[in-house]
Amino acid sequence: MSLSTMKPVPTEEELSDEALKLWLEEEDSLSDQIQALIDEATQDFPDEDDDAAKYAAQIARAVITDKTRGGHLRIVKAYIAFHMRKNSKWDAKQVSAATPGHITQFIIHKCGEKAKGCEGKKYATAVSTRAALTYWYRTIRPNESVTEWRIDSKSGECFGLPTRSRHVSEFMTGLEKTKAKTGEVSVSARALSLKDMHNLYDLCFHPNATPAEMRWGIVRYTAYLFAWLLLLRFEEVVRLSFESINIIPGARESFEVQLSTRKSAQTGVGHACTMWANDLDPKICPVRALIRLAVVYGTTVNLTGALFLKVNKHGAILQDTPIVRGPK
Repeated sequence: MSLSTMKPVPTEEELSDEALKLWLEEEDSLSDQIQALIDEATQDFPDEDDDAAKYAAQIARAVITDKTRGGHLRIVKAYIAFHMRKNSKWDAKQVSAATPGHITQFIIHKCGEKAKGCEGKKYATAVSTRAALTYWYRTIRPNESVTEWRIDSKSGECFGLPTRSRHVSEFMTGLEKTKAKTGEVSVSARALSLKDMHNLYDLCFHPNATPAEMRWGIVRYTAYLFAWLLLLRFEEVVRLSFESINIIPGARESFEVQLSTRKSAQTGVGHACTMWANDLDPKICPVRALIRLAVVYGTTVNLTGALFLKVNKHGAILQDTPIVRGPK
């Protein structure tokens, strides 16, 4: 390679930008969990009766429609009330260069250390808060970009969503690392390891499992194994269908999985991945996992539609109900 074709060494700022981009992509991949996270966090945002909280509720309800889940509204009310107590003239609908700081002030109030006068809530509360405030600012700024934040250097006018700003992004990554150091590690903090998969296998196939639990364990483990081997997000693996599986005649040691739309390829990836049998480590063997899945489904399941189907408490396969994230 000649010197003329060598790529320049990226600057620290460029590396930081790329790290933040990856972090935002990871946060966006949690979109299927956001409502569950917000539902869990509502207890961290109790309803209050003071004048500031009442006025905040009026503002929030005037903007967010009745169709919105109550969790979003509850968090937004708490955000507005927090700032109105500090400054009665604070305008919840105004967006300026100071808005990212207002967001992080509220999050640190909820999730900072109790020893420093904060409430000490978990990192999941911070994620829920950022998601709810993203919804708030999208609602009051419907014509702005939802993927950027920038400030015009000449006019000082702000464009995009303040929750997407560098200030908020860097704060969230720092908060996550701080929480991880204290032993509170978020589910997205690291990838699943081989040991994790072995532990999950033992959990799903423990010897005292009832027949219904065993059937559910087979479906659940196969879904996670496919996600792990194919490097899929969970919301991508649950979209796999029977039509995605291609059993090659005469090939007993492998099969193909046809991948379609992914977050990183919105119009489809259009290629197949070959899954090979693993005789050295049967616990992570995709061929064995697929055979177990076929045995569970038997002849009662139509081989069309979603590949990973929910199993009810009696062990019956629900043909039209794909599995979702979570234990049940």
